[in-house]
Amino acid sequence: MPSRSSLRPLVEWPTLGMVALCYGGLWAVLAWTDSLGTVLSVPLLAVFIALHSSLQHEVLHGHPFRSQALSEGLIFPAVGLFVPYLRFKDLHLKHHHDPDLTDPYDDPESNYMDPVAWARLPRWLRAVYRFNNLLLGRMVLGPGLSLWTLYVEDAAAIMRGEARVRQAYVLHVLGLVPVLVIVSLSAVPLWAYAVAAYLGFSLLKIRTFLEHRAHEKVPGRTVIIEDRGPLSWLFLNNNFHSVHHCHPGVPWYRLPAIFAERRAQFLERNRSYFYRSYGELFRQFFLRAKDPVPHPLMSDAPALEKIETVDMLGALDQSPRGVASNHRPKSV
Repeated sequence: MPSRSSLRPLVEWPTLGMVALCYGGLWAVLAWTDSLGTVLSVPLLAVFIALHSSLQHEVLHGHPFRSQALSEGLIFPAVGLFVPYLRFKDLHLKHHHDPDLTDPYDDPESNYMDPVAWARLPRWLRAVYRFNNLLLGRMVLGPGLSLWTLYVEDAAAIMRGEARVRQAYVLHVLGLVPVLVIVSLSAVPLWAYAVAAYLGFSLLKIRTFLEHRAHEKVPGRTVIIEDRGPLSWLFLNNNFHSVHHCHPGVPWYRLPAIFAERRAQFLERNRSYFYRSYGELFRQFFLRAKDPVPHPLMSDAPALEKIETVDMLGALDQSPRGVASNHRPKSV
């Protein structure tokens, strides 16, 4: 019987086409900034930077070539400036261990905190967390808070001698070189491109805002947003997120059809964690929190280890790591 990899096409042309569109769009905006003006160029760049991150997500899941090295060569330039691709890859693949979804310790993409850690935070920091739990807050503060978390934890990992993390940043610096050279040769100031990169990260926070919820049943933790508009395109259909978690190796352009074929089954499986569009998300949660910050399924028993201040400050989009990790969501 042929292997699954041998059944894949040598090239997934829709994904390759999106790569060409992404780089072509970035180049066009940089080339025409004199005509467009910085005010218009920055949001346009943000769109293509967000698309580049979506393409990185496709690549880490094995697209568009059978050769992973060749695929990763496509997205080597650090277009988004801030997050090393190798760190994104390692953390995201760990996130795909579904039994750990939303766990503040074992899910790197969790937005929840251990209730014990939450109870010990100063009031001003709780206010920051609460604002970050609004969609508006997630878009405004979320990128900066996530980057602070990443850099604090990765700096500690490098100090511990973790070679894989150090390698990620070395490769990231190399990937920054062509991006910064090209931007410096354009009419876009480097500060304006950095603003565009932050705005691109903000756009991605719209996608991640609803992706997962606390639920006692693992399949009930992952959302379906049945949107086929511009944000779905920008996120490469990752709004069909429950489908993606069930079939992480399926390319982005097949996800809507798979959902349509088995719609009732997917909605039953994820306990109807469903929204019709991103418009519904904005209407409901732009100024209102979807979730509490402390994980609602975790024990509030006393922690066994001291919570360090640096961990509190370094975990604004995840949980502090300074609490004993035996407090878990009930079904995990």
